[in-house]
Amino acid sequence: MQLYLTRNTLSDSPYLISFEQVGSAAEGLLTSTQFADKLPFAIKRAFWIQGTPSEITRGLHANKTTQEVLIALTGTIKVKAETHEGVSEFTLLSSATGLYIPALCWTELTFTEGTIALCLASTDFDEQDYLRDYEVYKKLIGKL
Repeated sequence: MQLYLTRNTLSDSPYLISFEQVGSAAEGLLTSTQFADKLPFAIKRAFWIQGTPSEITRGLHANKTTQEVLIALTGTIKVKAETHEGVSEFTLLSSATGLYIPALCWTELTFTEGTIALCLASTDFDEQDYLRDYEVYKKLIGKL
């Protein structure tokens, strides 16, 4: 099994990571981060999000130092991601694809009904790492 990146891991922009799956539709599929050296960071924390109504927007923050990989285990996640380089939009439809979210990336997430999202993070939770005010974020990245 291999994990490969679709872009350079040194980027400070979001990008998709494709995970190889083994198995078949008849017996089921296995997806793993066994080859963790292919991830852009060491995983310190994993958390999942479920039960989010489709009319709710989640995220609405950036992290000062934390990097993340977001995966839709079931359902669909639409992601609007903003960095100093601009705004990108992604749709996560498969557990075989993750979205790398660098530090200082403002995200807005919407979920379809029944979505379960897995997030792999480079740091333990620290409220001081969060930028929750969009105007403060824009000033920090020099966009105001």
